[in-house]
Amino acid sequence: MSTTPTSATPESPAPPTRSVLRDPAFLRLWAGTTASGLATWALPFVLGLAVLHRDLGAAGLGLVLAARTAGFLAAVAVGGVLADRHSRRAVVLWSALAAGAAAPLLAAGLGRSVVLMTAAAALAGAGQGACRPAFQALTAETVDPDRRQQANAAMTMAVRGSTLGGPALTALLAAFLDVRTLLLGIGLLWLIAALVPGGGSAAADKELPAPGAGGFRAEFMEGIREARLHPWFLAGLAALVAVIALGYSATSVALPLISRDRYGTEWVLAAAMTAYTVGALGGALVIARRRPRSQGWAAFAGLAAYGFAPLSLMLPVHPGVVVAAYAVAGIGIELFNVPWFTATQREVAPDKLARVSSLDFLVSYGLAPVGLALIAPAIDLFGVTAVLAGCAAACFLVPAAAALVPSARHFARTDPATKD
Repeated sequence: MSTTPTSATPESPAPPTRSVLRDPAFLRLWAGTTASGLATWALPFVLGLAVLHRDLGAAGLGLVLAARTAGFLAAVAVGGVLADRHSRRAVVLWSALAAGAAAPLLAAGLGRSVVLMTAAAALAGAGQGACRPAFQALTAETVDPDRRQQANAAMTMAVRGSTLGGPALTALLAAFLDVRTLLLGIGLLWLIAALVPGGGSAAADKELPAPGAGGFRAEFMEGIREARLHPWFLAGLAALVAVIALGYSATSVALPLISRDRYGTEWVLAAAMTAYTVGALGGALVIARRRPRSQGWAAFAGLAAYGFAPLSLMLPVHPGVVVAAYAVAGIGIELFNVPWFTATQREVAPDKLARVSSLDFLVSYGLAPVGLALIAPAIDLFGVTAVLAGCAAACFLVPAAAALVPSARHFARTDPATKD
């Protein structure tokens, strides 16, 4: 007697991944990051208004901004160590409160004491620097691995949106408020950044090891040793430094000169910088939804696209070509940044993630002022076309060379295809 074969019960499809934008914990973190981004980008603009109102001289402005950069660089490594040995949420809280406390000090020194403003700017930079690696590590604690690329894209959109909207919003408010009030408003934004984000998972806090006995230097060196375990990270950092210290620095100096001398208008400068930010927003939107098969190679290709910006400034092209080149550069930079941050959160040991992230910020941000300081003399010595050509070549070639590192193809030491 024949029997009817039993039909196998079909497997239920996996439930769709819930959007990270519907996660209250992430939305709180995103709001805090957005507030810190607005505060960061608004401060130089407000200080520029102080110069226009003759409350601060040009030399004083340079000193205050330099102090903020120095504070950032001094604190970013410290913040990375603290965030790997203590609650990341607490590091965000206290560093943002420190940056917020600098705002009333800046307001008190305005028109009275450049020394006080310089010290306050250093405190603001230190708060900003200390919270950056903590925010990176807190994102990994708050969001599960499958949604981190989407989360990092949302974070970078907050940063780019702050870049685009911060100065515009400040300019609008400046029509109704004086500079001191605007500085206090920046302090309020830092207060939001301190208080709004929630903490990571309780399990993540329990996993953090106790502070080591070797002191800060030994703790930071552990982060460097962890970074060296990931050749793709070192290659990416080298490529990022080349693009920022050479490409970005060259275009920052050359674009205003070319906009004035070649095109006879400030419109090209404003349009190109706006196109770069809008392109970056578009790039973040694209990479939030796409997962390239060889994400490392795709990311390095995006980073190399910045070379079109200095290349467009070399040639007597229509200004629309310059604007388009900057839009492409903006798209490319986020096609690199989002997978880069996501891979770091995935591949680096959780208890060393903040220190490795701080190394990223320290090297890339730290060498940018060096590039800016050297580009202007190089232009005087070799001419703007030669300098732009060399920087464009570096933007194209260094990421291409970095992509040749074996683990760079997937931003992982192990090929995903070999994993079970």
